Amino acid sequence: MATTHIATIHIDGRPYPARTDENLLQACLENGFDLPYFCWHPDLGSVGACRQCAVRQYAGPDDRRGRIVMACMTAVTDGAILSIADDEARQFRAGIIEWLMTNHPHDCPVCAEGGECHLQDMTVMTGHAVRRYRFDKRTHRNQDLGPFVRHEMNRCIACYRCVRFYRDYAGGTDLAAFGMHNDVYFGRQADGALESGFAGNLVEICPTGVFTDKPFTRVYARKWNMDGAPSVCTHCAVGCNIIVNARQGTVRRVMNRYHAAVNRYFLCDRGRFGHGFASAPTRLAVPTCRVDGQQTVVPVRQALDRFAALAADGPIIGIGSERASLEANFALRALAGAAGFSTGLNGPRHDLAMLLPALLQASPARNPTLHEMEQADAVLVLGEDVSATAPRLALALRQTARLPGYQAAAAAGVPRWMDAATRMMGAGQRAPFFVLAPDATGLDDIAQECWRAAPDDLARLGFAIAHRIDPASPEPADLTEAESACAERIARALAGAARPLVVAGTQYGLAALPHAAANIAAALAGQGRGQGTGQGTGEGPGRDPALSLVQPACNTMGLALLGGTSLEAVAGMVRPGGIGGGIGTLVVMENDLTRHLGPPALDHLLSGVRHLVVIDHTATPLAARADIVLPAAAFSECGGTLVGSEGRAQRFLPVLTPDRPIQAAWRWARDLARALGRDPGWTDLDSVIAAIAAATPRLAAIGAAAPDAAYRLDGRRVRAEPDRFDGRTAMRANISVRDQPPHPNPDSPLAPSMEGAYGPDLPGALIPYYQQPGWNSVQSLNRFQQEIGGPMRGGDGGVRLLDAPPASAPPGGTPPARAWHSDIPPRFTPRPGQVLLLPQARLFGTEELSTLSPPIAARIEPPTLRIAPGWPTTETTATETTVTQTTVTGATITLMGRPVSLPVTCDAAIPAGLALYPAHDLDRSFSLPVWVDVAPAGQGQ
Repeated sequence: MATTHIATIHIDGRPYPARTDENLLQACLENGFDLPYFCWHPDLGSVGACRQCAVRQYAGPDDRRGRIVMACMTAVTDGAILSIADDEARQFRAGIIEWLMTNHPHDCPVCAEGGECHLQDMTVMTGHAVRRYRFDKRTHRNQDLGPFVRHEMNRCIACYRCVRFYRDYAGGTDLAAFGMHNDVYFGRQADGALESGFAGNLVEICPTGVFTDKPFTRVYARKWNMDGAPSVCTHCAVGCNIIVNARQGTVRRVMNRYHAAVNRYFLCDRGRFGHGFASAPTRLAVPTCRVDGQQTVVPVRQALDRFAALAADGPIIGIGSERASLEANFALRALAGAAGFSTGLNGPRHDLAMLLPALLQASPARNPTLHEMEQADAVLVLGEDVSATAPRLALALRQTARLPGYQAAAAAGVPRWMDAATRMMGAGQRAPFFVLAPDATGLDDIAQECWRAAPDDLARLGFAIAHRIDPASPEPADLTEAESACAERIARALAGAARPLVVAGTQYGLAALPHAAANIAAALAGQGRGQGTGQGTGEGPGRDPALSLVQPACNTMGLALLGGTSLEAVAGMVRPGGIGGGIGTLVVMENDLTRHLGPPALDHLLSGVRHLVVIDHTATPLAARADIVLPAAAFSECGGTLVGSEGRAQRFLPVLTPDRPIQAAWRWARDLARALGRDPGWTDLDSVIAAIAAATPRLAAIGAAAPDAAYRLDGRRVRAEPDRFDGRTAMRANISVRDQPPHPNPDSPLAPSMEGAYGPDLPGALIPYYQQPGWNSVQSLNRFQQEIGGPMRGGDGGVRLLDAPPASAPPGGTPPARAWHSDIPPRFTPRPGQVLLLPQARLFGTEELSTLSPPIAARIEPPTLRIAPGWPTTETTATETTVTQTTVTGATITLMGRPVSLPVTCDAAIPAGLALYPAHDLDRSFSLPVWVDVAPAGQGQ
């Protein structure tokens, strides 16, 4: 990577600092100047398409004429002299905006982008206030682009941002530019849902109202009429930062919240549109108790008294959740006791959750941030479809495909931000990127090599790669010639890289996969320190290897650091002679056990439990069987802490105050303890956080994730509403016409009003919206950053918990001597009449909460059993040499002795002997993977 130096440039006669690796537009923005632009974007680079950022540049102090240049296409040089205020440059910019506006409709009052439109800001900035164009405007037909994005092509100014992000950055193929000159059209070849899992970013990428948030338009409110709060996405373990907007007691939309080390400028569609569960019909709103076999609404006091009475029947056991906050899980553990607290994970999932933080802390390789992953120069993804399990991580990995272009550009002296040139220089070249998975993944298109095999064989291949980098690591026996050659190629590429990255996870429930990944990372790190021989690689040592391990849910890592027993251990307590004499009351918090246990296993567990209490925000099949149900707050209504796969603890804050009796899950656990006469003394979120830090050494630092509720900016709370907010009285007119000031939330430093402090120096963890004078769109983010694309001026939120040496390290901090993992599985062998059923992860449909959101539900495809070719098909394939994506009539698989009929799709990407199916749609009385009998539909087993 190029070295950054600080230069001095002169803007309108005054000196300013600037970085030599940036362009003049970035330098002007970083120094606080208002210079308009459209086509440039910090993560997309410069193409000079809009010509809006014109400035006059002078050759030197004696040059009096200068020349007009595009700031986004001109590199910073020490001593550069330029003028933004130059009259000719101002006229040039005004002429550009006037031409762009000739075909733009006069529909700002009804445009969903109105009030936060970059085009509006730039039009005002350039002084364009009168339209001289009096001819017919060019018009286009809009397209139906699916449930996420609304299309209004007549507002387009042809900045090309949309296709540059969608195709070049996110890898989508179904959005393109059609036509030319004044008739260019950005859309699909035909109407239909945008296929990319990142299509929703077009809403923020587009500087006008061409692409807008379709679900938001159905519950629309202007930006200045909505509350905002910083939050964290709950739909995977990446930990993307988001801003949640709400009005009149409901969440209206979710937007990206910038974090330099994590999601930066982009979100996946599941994170952006999956918030609908918070206002779905399945929301629980009142406490209920079972009376005469029926769920009956009761007052809070009666529900708590009922719990106190039930608790006298025996020990209390608590089952936590990987989708609940640290505070909620800790409060439940305090209620049930450490020995009586379960993670709510079964079998392999529990063991793997506990394994991953230990592997990351013990590894000599770095645990990288998402942004650091983008800089990797060789990548191995081992046994995980991160496009479905960690979509934003997959988008970061996709950027490593730019490596050949960056290398060629550096050799030619072309800066990285010159986007078109670097892409042209890297055209036709593949970066060292390897995907080893049982099925096709969303990153196969950028891979130098894809290898399909069963999880056991993928793990064996991973161990072989590690052995070829460092012969001290264990080697699997009986590799085929093809496997040996593949291991050699990948080992050579990783060992020859300066910043190699290994990614694995828990998708297939096999500990050998992250163990193999840890061996590879350790071998690379050892090679860099001279501890490994690197024999057989033929390349120099790796210098900065990294290991990333993906957890399955938003707080699986936090739950693992908190600790607890498995569901099997809880089931063992109900058996005769079980631990503690059985279970009197089982308290389940934000966990639908029907997704983890099949009917027989769940029935067995509940049959040995005298009473069941459920604390959740969503009605689940488990809640229907409870004796007491207590309504918990959703992520938009409470504060809490989540720990992502990286080990970064991050705080989310409430944007809404829920109507009583709804309250945060940790408050319900506290109230249950009080009902038993055991008051833990927690009055607010900060007191729970302090208790966690004191009781759990591995979580001692979580208080640093964000400022506490006592934080004040200039002596005032942070305002959660823009200063033009209106309608407080009107919103309550059905209750009272008197203006009642909202009550501050004790868990948040945000004031639920427009009275308060706000500014670009706010801590990144507290920013509720982006707005600065003259900048009302999300582009105002530039004013909040220390430098363009860098950390926030007030610091990025969150704290990494796994960076400290493991507890077993000696006082000097050096990790213990390396110990190789040796659990090499035997070779996978297909069985006649059976298949190994693997869990299939999907971007839409397999994550629990997002499936309750209507826009996401509209994108869920019907599940099918995907299996290798060889089944009788409904169409002839005699003239084809391969069978790909051929649908058959169906199959019958046998689960626990019970036949289950499923639709089937034959897919040549799947190795023989394997099949995949979304796990949540099956009887969960077993853990996937599992061997099942299989036969075509209608045939006996």
